[in-house]
Amino acid sequence: MLALGKLLELTLTGREPSEKIQLCASGARLQWRTDGVLEVDPPAGCDLGIDLLLSAGLHGDEVAPVELLEHLLHDIASCRLQPAVRLLLVLGNPAALRAGVRCVGYDLNRLFGGQQPAVSGPEALRSVELELQAELFFARPQRRRLHFDLHTTRRSSRVERFALWPAGGAAPTREQIAWLQRSGLQALLLRSLNSGTYCAFTASRFAVEALTLDTCPPPNSDTPDLGRLEDWLRALIEGREALLEASSEPLQLFRIEREIGRPIAELNPQAGSAADNFLVLEPGSLPAEAGDPRQGQLTPGARLLFASSRTRSGQCAAFLLVPIGPDEACV
Repeated sequence: MLALGKLLELTLTGREPSEKIQLCASGARLQWRTDGVLEVDPPAGCDLGIDLLLSAGLHGDEVAPVELLEHLLHDIASCRLQPAVRLLLVLGNPAALRAGVRCVGYDLNRLFGGQQPAVSGPEALRSVELELQAELFFARPQRRRLHFDLHTTRRSSRVERFALWPAGGAAPTREQIAWLQRSGLQALLLRSLNSGTYCAFTASRFAVEALTLDTCPPPNSDTPDLGRLEDWLRALIEGREALLEASSEPLQLFRIEREIGRPIAELNPQAGSAADNFLVLEPGSLPAEAGDPRQGQLTPGARLLFASSRTRSGQCAAFLLVPIGPDEACV
């Protein structure tokens, strides 16, 4: 296999390849950009006019999405996967990946777009580097621009596959939601406030169709299944996603009504650390935030999505979700 087909190995060892450009037997071109970042150009005559950024490992303890990107790259390098789109593969946080931790100092996926100007350290430097790589990649005009940031969580969920649509860019259209019906996703969550995520940055800065894709284990399990996601990404890369069958179940739509900044341990036991993601909350089950008793009131059908079981003080502990219809979700 070509040396550049082993991006994860290069990243974990901190090595810079001696050859920064290599050609696959299929004609696809691999180019190492910087630590953990590789660009793939399709063979001549096979470009469908799509630029697709795939990122994973912004949290260094989420290994499965990183391995998924590595599988895709291995198959491109060995000609088992024939790219028909331009790709930028990004292993987001090399320092955290090497240490096997979520972050070295601060959550990288809260630092994009200058959201935390007072933060310094390796994650702050990496956010600037990844912003530059995205700017260079999306510089070509008149192309469809996509960005999927892949994540997993250890917490089991009543909805296993969902996406977050960032604030700052355009609202989704009905056509885009219909397109996502082929992805295997079960729910789409719309943010209303900019959160400093990588997807929020690319959506607002470069008019990218950007989604944070999260896969959770089903109830009573601790292993997320990325099979459906991998099938969809392979179809996208080869330009055959239109042939995939749309799900018979409509995509569930939610709006993130607010972020809950209190430690999870302080919440009502129904919403405690053992609860599933997308738990349907009963009236009165969620305490109000200090100083605003109205926030204890719940919209019927409200659900809870946990940001992390390892939330630090002052960071988002969970999201409060409310169901919405297509008319409210779409432009």
